[in-house]
Parts: sequence; C-alpha cells; structure tokens
Amino acid sequence: MEIRIMRSKPSLRPSLSAEENLKVFGKCNNPNGHGHNYKVVVTIHGEIDPVTGMVMNLTDLKEYMEEAIMKPLDHKNLDLDVPYFADVVSTTENVAVYIWENLQRLLPVGALYKVKVYETDNNIVVYKGE
Repeated sequence: MEIRIMRSKPSLRPSLSAEENLKVFGKCNNPNGHGHNYKVVVTIHGEIDPVTGMVMNLTDLKEYMEEAIMKPLDHKNLDLDVPYFADVVSTTENVAVYIWENLQRLLPVGALYKVKVYETDNNIVVYKGE
C-alpha cells in the first residue's frame, strides 16, 4: 500500500563545521530547512486466509499506516517535532527505519516485509528490518 508524506528538515549536523555540512549535505544544507514529499510503499506478506482471500484487509493496513506514518510524520519538521529524530539524523534511510519500527509495533508478527521510501524518483531507500 502506498501513501505520501510531506516533511521539513534542516540538513546539517551541529557537530560538523559549515564546510563539512556542505560537503555531506550539498544543496540540502540549509539552516532554515528544506522540504520533501515522500512516497512510502509498505509491503506485507503471509498466508492467504482461505475465508477472506486476503493476507490482510487493506482497510486495516491503511489504519496502521495512518497511525505509524501519517500521524507522527506528515507536515512535520522531523528534527523538531519527532522525538526519535532528536538524536538520529533524519535521512531517508533513518526515516525508513523509523517507519519500520512503528509499523512492527502495530502489525501482526511477521507480516511486515518491506518499507520503501521514495525521496525522489531516483533516490529510494528499501528497508527490510536488517
């Protein structure tokens, strides 16, 4: 199932010099922040229920995604509004890990297979809990 989230973030680390921040984050190195519109695709797997014909009811999955992804992340400055990112760099990789961990708490054990986060059409992170 796919959803989209919008977020703002500064791309700089206080522990790095201005030159190091520019080298690491490039044009995204703006102390006032910059925005992203992420596309998030969640893949589940498991046995198909012989009665329903589904691995999971998509209405339930949508509710889990709303709780685990949309509520905490959409239209937020991740570094300021999401406690998880107070000490974790809010890269797309770490956003994928955060989403995985939040979904794992809500979904049936073993159901989550993959979280795919598109920062752009060319910048994509796939996380499988590894």
